[in-house]
Amino acid sequence: MEGLAGIWLSLAALKKIERQVVCAEGAATAAAVSAQAALLSAQTIVDAERPWLVITVEPSPRIENSFTVLATNRGRTPATIVATAERIKIVVDETHLPLPPEYGEPGAPRAPIILLPGESTPIKSFSREEGKGICETEERFKRVANWEEKAFIYGKIVYRDLIAPRDKQLHETAWCCWYIHGRNKSGLVIAGPPSYNLHT
Repeated sequence: MEGLAGIWLSLAALKKIERQVVCAEGAATAAAVSAQAALLSAQTIVDAERPWLVITVEPSPRIENSFTVLATNRGRTPATIVATAERIKIVVDETHLPLPPEYGEPGAPRAPIILLPGESTPIKSFSREEGKGICETEERFKRVANWEEKAFIYGKIVYRDLIAPRDKQLHETAWCCWYIHGRNKSGLVIAGPPSYNLHT
């Protein structure tokens, strides 16, 4: 009889321990979920406060058929541009651009470029006169002028976030423009596949 009572007490104790383990596991899971939510919230705040470089194209106010590709800091904190790269490709259309984009080795600017929130800097200028120079032959230039082929100017900017942890300080903005050679006027417009216009 005493043996049965001992077994019963042991089973009761084991059940209590099992319930406590289940409760502890539930508490640990809830703590992990809470910690993950806090981490995501902190990352959202960091992302909201970080610099974001956005690319636009503006016509030159002084030179007709000339354009400037601008990088503007639309974020809330300063950014330092540490490297840029650019390429020109002439293809039938944007579906014939290489994937992933081929930039070559980015080069550092001659002098550090720091952009405060709202500030812009030119990263590329292009004019109608240069339109012919990007074509290897007169025949290819005629194809570009007749829109049988398209000239794409594309690149990327690597910039540093001054407030993020060291392992998350570098970001990239990729950009791509289509050069349109008209009979009398030219244009430069943002274009290209999504992978050519990414932000990290």
